[in-house]
Amino acid sequence: MPRSPALSPAEQLQLLEQALPEALEFPQHLAGEGLALPLRGPLRVLQLNLGKLCNMRCSHCHVDAGPHQGHTQMADAVVNQCIAAMERLRPAVVDLTGGAPELHPRFRDLVRAARQQGCHVIDRCNLTVLLLPALSDLAAFLAREQVEIVASLPQPEAESTDAQRGDGTWEASIQALQQLNALGYGQGDPKRQLTLMSNPEGTRLQQLTPCDTAAWKRRLQELAGVQFDQLIGLNNMPIARFLEQLQRDGHVNCYLKLLQGAFNANALDGLMCRDTLSVAADGRLYDCDFNQMLELPLAGDASTIEAITLEQLQNRAIRWGNHCYGCTAGQGSSCAGATA
Repeated sequence: MPRSPALSPAEQLQLLEQALPEALEFPQHLAGEGLALPLRGPLRVLQLNLGKLCNMRCSHCHVDAGPHQGHTQMADAVVNQCIAAMERLRPAVVDLTGGAPELHPRFRDLVRAARQQGCHVIDRCNLTVLLLPALSDLAAFLAREQVEIVASLPQPEAESTDAQRGDGTWEASIQALQQLNALGYGQGDPKRQLTLMSNPEGTRLQQLTPCDTAAWKRRLQELAGVQFDQLIGLNNMPIARFLEQLQRDGHVNCYLKLLQGAFNANALDGLMCRDTLSVAADGRLYDCDFNQMLELPLAGDASTIEAITLEQLQNRAIRWGNHCYGCTAGQGSSCAGATA
């Protein structure tokens, strides 16, 4: 059985704090730039982490997801609380993530409930899950419910994709993309949006441009006749497996200095912690999925999805740490792509 990261959330936070001098820690850096720490704004996205169970185990995963994580799945009671919260909080977007969120037995219940409330639904999909025999009708279900698919694909070729996500991943991902194209995804239809999410290799920052999008579209069309609507990127976050890899290679300090040196104040306004509420499988609340993995809950009184109100969220303080440099470096980085 694959083991979890050797570093606990507390140990990860300590390692991140020690990686930079006190004067360069994230809150102090903002103060030195004459910038105030942003507060939470109006809620736009309700992001539900349905658990860490996944049919894959990628080297860069910040969630430590894998086939060994079945015990982390969201309980029925919390699923029901999330459905009730959709009506109470009225988010514009319900974002389903994991692990592989599709492996949760009530994934479809959540999709239907969100669509009934008029929410735009995002499925953060690893693509290969669509090929599991038990989920053979899943892609058609997503198309019927007009769910946007944000699909992980590190690079538009096999070698680097398989290196990051496992042998055979490229071929399976292409097969899944072809299946989605046949259902109308990736054809410019706003009701069936297909977004590809790329992670850079190693310690490089994400630097996607319109030219990259054009190159990806050309390359995937040439290789497999595959089409998609948009390409977004995410910096590799220095937490969980990637942080363990950095520690093993002796690169923690170098990577944090790289992120800090690439700080972009223009990325602050688009940070996902400003308008997203991240819900853990146990119902506890976080400013973002990264804080969730580091066990940094919402500031102030402890809140759960069962009781939180919009009034409690508005203008609430955000929990910060040195990992936040990952979202403010270069183009900025969020679950929706670049923020600057």
